[in-house]
Amino acid sequence: MRRALDLAQSRGRWVSPNPKVGAVLVKARHIVGEGGHSRYGGPHAEILALGQAGPRARGATLYVTLEPCSHQGKTPPCADALIQAGIQKVVAAMWDPFPQVRGKGFQKLHRAGIAVQTGLLEQEARRMNETFIFAVTRDRPWVLLKAAMSLDGKIATVSGRSRWITGRQARQRAHEMRAQCDAILVGSGTALTDNPSLTVRLPGFHREDGWPLRVVLDSQLRISPRANLLKGRAKTVIFTSAYAPRGKEKALAARGALVFRVSSRQKMLSLKAVLKVLHSLQVRSLLVEGGGTVHASFLREKLADKVALFVSPKILGGRGPTWAGGAGIENPNQAPYLKGVQVERIGHDFLMRGKL
Repeated sequence: MRRALDLAQSRGRWVSPNPKVGAVLVKARHIVGEGGHSRYGGPHAEILALGQAGPRARGATLYVTLEPCSHQGKTPPCADALIQAGIQKVVAAMWDPFPQVRGKGFQKLHRAGIAVQTGLLEQEARRMNETFIFAVTRDRPWVLLKAAMSLDGKIATVSGRSRWITGRQARQRAHEMRAQCDAILVGSGTALTDNPSLTVRLPGFHREDGWPLRVVLDSQLRISPRANLLKGRAKTVIFTSAYAPRGKEKALAARGALVFRVSSRQKMLSLKAVLKVLHSLQVRSLLVEGGGTVHASFLREKLADKVALFVSPKILGGRGPTWAGGAGIENPNQAPYLKGVQVERIGHDFLMRGKL
């Protein structure tokens, strides 16, 4: 099972919105086949293991990190393939929390006379697929707030300059975070001030499906059709209000953007409505990169699940923007806080992470 977990983790970089899954076939104490799901829409781990084992799969035991699927999705049901191959026993780390699958794969195997055991290294399997489990059981994406700031909490100088507060190694880690999420979100202020591309700039990262999605909250559709967010092969999703100009929506759509109108109040878009749409697009994990007003909104609405702060030893001073803006908290005893905080040194900077 540890080998199956290793396969799932090492090969599952681009499988979302599917979970990471690894599988190992054992017969007479020897591994006869193994596989790790490596691409959304590609063959599942069980199918890869069966293909490697060939006729040796008959009578073998399958160790798999997640309940085998029983429904027709992008690929045929894995449970059917296991039955046809003559597998004798299935040892699974955990049940699949996805409603279309949960328990049905095991039931199908039981009916075919295949022994099933669950719970082996379950906690390790759950940690590996934390965002997938969260999204399919909570009906919204798992949300990570990320910011790079100075020692005194500023994300830019008094003149608005933010390049660069943190060093190269910290920025490299930030791109790794982008690569691990399904979508990256910014507000219209950040989009207009920084004109970011919101792409993953890492060697060897070449997703052809347009993910991670680039998401912008822009209630008045102020973003330009020539913005960097609309360039390249990554897909862009823009959320706006019912009052935004129709002509501007058409111009952005002509550049390939998906524009959604959601409810709003006092020019602030409903974050619950935004997350609902993203969930319908199969976004399991969302990285929120700001700015401070957007971060504050997620905190206020209690829709953020984890925070990652890159802290530079630089001190900017003055009235530069902070990573969590908004109206602020009057009573410190009512402030949101982080638990299970981890601090890691990255070059000259520090990364502080914790759950809300």
